[in-house]
Amino acid sequence: MVKSKINGNYTVPLRRKREKKTNYKKRLSYIKSGLTRLVIRSTSQNYIVQLVNYSDNGDNVLSSVDVSSLRKIGWKYFTGNTTSAYLFGLLLAKNKTSEVTDEVIVDFGLTHVLSKSKLYAVVKGAIDGGLNVLVSEEMLPSEDRISGAHVVDYAKSLSKEDYEKQFSRLVKNGVKPENMTNDFLAIKKKILGA
Repeated sequence: MVKSKINGNYTVPLRRKREKKTNYKKRLSYIKSGLTRLVIRSTSQNYIVQLVNYSDNGDNVLSSVDVSSLRKIGWKYFTGNTTSAYLFGLLLAKNKTSEVTDEVIVDFGLTHVLSKSKLYAVVKGAIDGGLNVLVSEEMLPSEDRISGAHVVDYAKSLSKEDYEKQFSRLVKNGVKPENMTNDFLAIKKKILGA
């Protein structure tokens, strides 16, 4: 609680601020910009990616993508990695509406984000999909990381026993991690409609 300097009364902070769910100072700066926000939230196995405009009656979600959207187009791999993060951003950008402003600002919420991380892979996907996102190129992950080349190299370096242990869920579903880059390129092509 904050003690008022005038009469000694206490002012209770807003509920979402107390619960550490909203940074109102940052949110106000996003709203004042007048730009569409690329809202990115992550869980351990999923991303929720939205294009949001502010309105007086509350935020207006223009477009949204989650794990079910990615599964519908044929992505069979884990959905919490850099490769799938890129595809989330790409898919969202291709589903954008005409209400999106010319420039888009990124909203990571309260998450502390490192450069070249999975969340910036979402941003890279959105840029490649045609959104003009205000972000520095130095923050975005490399093409090798995005395409899953590191997973392919790792899968090929393992012994058969370690391979089956590490990728048991994928093997059980009939998916081979050493094909990840090729499958990624096929899904990317499908999203872009090329």
